[in-house]
Amino acid sequence: MDDALSTTFAALADPTRRAILARLAQGPATVNELAEPFAMTLPSVSRHVKVLEEAGLVSKVREAQFRSCRLEALPLEAADSWLAEYRHFFGARLDRLEAQLKTMMATKTQTEGDR
Repeated sequence: MDDALSTTFAALADPTRRAILARLAQGPATVNELAEPFAMTLPSVSRHVKVLEEAGLVSKVREAQFRSCRLEALPLEAADSWLAEYRHFFGARLDRLEAQLKTMMATKTQTEGDR
C-alpha cells in the first residue's frame, strides 16, 4: 500500500491488532505483556505489533533493559478526520430514517386507535 490511510485501515482490519491498540490506550506495555491475553505464540504477537509499528500506530521505546510499545495517535486522528465526512452523511440519513419511523409509528397507533 502506498498511502498512510490505507496502511492504517489495513492494520486496523485485524481484531487482534485492534485489541493490542486498546490495551496500549491504557499505557505502554512490553510485547510479553501484550501477548498475555492471547492464545497465540509470542512471535505471532510480535508480528502483529510489527504491522502496527509499520503503520505508525505503535512505537517502541527502550526503557532500561525492556522495550515498551506505545500507542501513536496521529494515524488514528487522520483516519477519524477521513471518516468524519461519512459520519455526517450517514448521521443525516439516520436522522431522516428516525423521523420517518416515528411518523409511521404514530400513523399506526392512530389507525389502531380508530378501530
